[in-house]
Amino acid sequence: MSTTGLEIFDKTLQVTNIWLNEIGEDESIGPDKQRAYHALRAVLGTLRDRSTVEQAFKLSAQLPLLVRGIYWEGYRPTGKPEIIRSRDQFLQKINDALGDIGPMNPEGCARAVFEVLERHVPDGEIDDVREMLPEEIRTLFPSAKA
Repeated sequence: MSTTGLEIFDKTLQVTNIWLNEIGEDESIGPDKQRAYHALRAVLGTLRDRSTVEQAFKLSAQLPLLVRGIYWEGYRPTGKPEIIRSRDQFLQKINDALGDIGPMNPEGCARAVFEVLERHVPDGEIDDVREMLPEEIRTLFPSAKA
């Protein structure tokens, strides 16, 4: 039985809930879906703004419909990609995007969201995302441990 009356909406709600639950497994975020949503939004927005417009669209095409909306919320293509060269700058931007949602560790948020992206986005696209980032930011991806 459909919850929304549209299969595509039901599917994106289901997949988005899976992503939020997985993000919430990180101890710095916890199982509260509101906190997981804010972590997802902050990290995706930071990653999007650090990406070229072309790369942002390529990643977007791999995201579930609802997550894609979160990803594009508030986007302004002028001045992209933003110049974020260091891990500290990247984490500060995530922290700024988290705002009053706290306390949340921006590094924990980045690691949790990147882990979900690595799990659910095709390898080729995740490789492209990682490759466009400076090395010290790439270390936030779980695959960097390998």
